[in-house]
Amino acid sequence: MSLIQYYGTGKRKTSIARVFLRPGKGDVTLYVNKRPRPFLEYFSLDSHKHTIKQPLLLTDTEKKFDIFIRVHGGGANGQSAAIRLGIARALVEFNKELRSPLKGAGFLTRDARIKERKKYGLLGARKAPQYHKR
Repeated sequence: MSLIQYYGTGKRKTSIARVFLRPGKGDVTLYVNKRPRPFLEYFSLDSHKHTIKQPLLLTDTEKKFDIFIRVHGGGANGQSAAIRLGIARALVEFNKELRSPLKGAGFLTRDARIKERKKYGLLGARKAPQYHKR
């Protein structure tokens, strides 16, 4: 028996999400750092839930797929954005015609902004010690 599933990887800041879409009725299974978590409790803010559901709402596929998510690294904000990118990529794998609406909404764009490294001689990435004239 072969399992039909569509896969997408999403990354944001230090978060990496592996998303599997399987035909179903809209159940969400979430694993954070290899531990099962209840989806609605882990992402308690409505903005995070909305971010994750955006590609599904845009393409009208919210009740067509069960979603299996493995995410690790980062905080809730980066994780939710990584999951959104993973879902969008999996939807494109499911149906190539969904690419243009998802790309138009910006859901297929990897947000490459990450924390800048601290440099030696400075207090942070750019913050310098106070300058004194004498």
